[in-house]
Amino acid sequence: MSKQYDFSEMAFPCGFAPMYVYPYADDLRTDDLNDDDLRADGKTPSVPQPSAPQPPQSEMQPPIFDINYTQGYLRTQIGKKVKVIFLIGTNLYIDREGVLTEVGISYIILKNETTRVTELCDIYSIKFVQFF
Repeated sequence: MSKQYDFSEMAFPCGFAPMYVYPYADDLRTDDLNDDDLRADGKTPSVPQPSAPQPPQSEMQPPIFDINYTQGYLRTQIGKKVKVIFLIGTNLYIDREGVLTEVGISYIILKNETTRVTELCDIYSIKFVQFF
């Protein structure tokens, strides 16, 4: 059974009544609390909000060091020769070879052994990495 509400005396910022009324809005009012529900000072008791347990700061480490993430695993391979295959756009693959010299949050740095050129590469474009 639907309850009818009279909005004629209420002012709404948009100029008209809401399309939907929360059906249990009457249940949310605190007018009908029993005396047992009140504290000695006459106020309603506060309910503590549950919070997720936080691990101690010493256990938290950034994902860049966790080997379950790409950056963390690649950091374990620094100094090795690698071949990295990148996806550019939707169907263009290019590869780069060199020694993995550094891994950042969003990049890796490769040093080409033959040309001695250092390249900064986008880590989010990497699709495959071969380790030698």
